[in-house]
Amino acid sequence: MNHNMHYGKDYKAIPVTSLSSGRTKEVLPDLFSHTTQIANVYFVGHPESGEFVMIDAGMPNCATQIKMAAEDIYGEGAKPKAIILTHGHFDHVGSIIELVNDWNVPVIAHRREIPFLTGQEYYESPDPGVGGMAARMSMLFPKRPINLQHHVYALPADGTVPYMPGFRWVHTPGHTPGHVSFFREADRVLIAGDAFVNVKQESLRKVFLQTEELTGPPQYFTPDWIAAGESVRRLAALKPRVAVTGHGKEIVGEQLQHQLDYLAENFNLMAVPTDGRYVRRMKRQQAAQE
Repeated sequence: MNHNMHYGKDYKAIPVTSLSSGRTKEVLPDLFSHTTQIANVYFVGHPESGEFVMIDAGMPNCATQIKMAAEDIYGEGAKPKAIILTHGHFDHVGSIIELVNDWNVPVIAHRREIPFLTGQEYYESPDPGVGGMAARMSMLFPKRPINLQHHVYALPADGTVPYMPGFRWVHTPGHTPGHVSFFREADRVLIAGDAFVNVKQESLRKVFLQTEELTGPPQYFTPDWIAAGESVRRLAALKPRVAVTGHGKEIVGEQLQHQLDYLAENFNLMAVPTDGRYVRRMKRQQAAQE
């Protein structure tokens, strides 16, 4: 392994998985999902071209299965033009060191996320006080940032996405400071990351069964609820027809528009936990603005 890149000491296998783990699915002719335990990675590109990018890098210790999934779609020896990140939480970069080392491809992320990908900043600690078994387990999840050193680059300031023609990136902070989503106007496809998800992450049962439920970002890992709500409203205003998220199945058509609009309009009720230190922070901020 390239020793210029490394994990924090607490990056290891996470004993949480789902019935969808290991599955690859064609969402669109040029968009494929692959589930690593509980988190999705996406391949964007037509198989006939042999060229693609990968969105996010899944859970730890899943590099081999990700490479096999890519080869199943794009052919033997397939590797992406780049790995493009929605954000850098452990379940979205868990296998990135091995993949970058094996594939020798650049990693691209929002400029505000890069400090968390180069060992310069730590994410705020998860909040087990939001309720649910997964939240209580969150203190066991990896906290140290990965360090990609000089292998990570910032998304272009003009909103374009390298190697993804037709897509633009949308800054959707709240879950993390540099969280981004990707939107293609031509067919209104949205890659939302964890700005909203389609499985309630606080319930281990729902995570295991992959029970479909459009909701806000994972509560125990979201420190800025005001920004998170604004991000969901920003994405709802795009009126997507197809949405894929970091967790759960794709959602399409009128069902997507109805549920996403409802989430945007009722974000505090549907997405924000009733208690927790980041909820108390939000209430203090709101009180200061009154």
